[in-house]
Amino acid sequence: MRTVLNIIWVVLGGWFTALGWLVAALFSVVLIVTIPAAPVCLRMASYSFWPFGRTVVDDPHASAVGSGLFNLVWVVFIGWWLALLHILAALGQAISIVGLINAVAMLKMVPLAFMPYGKRIIDVDSPTGYEF
Repeated sequence: MRTVLNIIWVVLGGWFTALGWLVAALFSVVLIVTIPAAPVCLRMASYSFWPFGRTVVDDPHASAVGSGLFNLVWVVFIGWWLALLHILAALGQAISIVGLINAVAMLKMVPLAFMPYGKRIIDVDSPTGYEF
């Protein structure tokens, strides 16, 4: 079932939001100061492209102060437009009955677009919490 949901997700807009995260990665590399954001953007692009079967959890090894400061800078420069992108994609998906489940999942990514630091993506089936 996850594969079917992921395929519907990609067709109905997952590629669009993943592309937004990839543009954010490129933008963060171009600005040089924000290069540490690029790996986070690439992980989130992967999650945004194929989300079902994976989940986002707090990273126990992340520094609360460091993650908070990075998230603050992130929201100002990149996070707000990625959150807007997820909201617009959710509205587009909610137009059809088939896309309602995906619209709800897309809206769950809005807080992640605001605060991606201090998070990690794990496979829900892996007993060790395989990280992406």
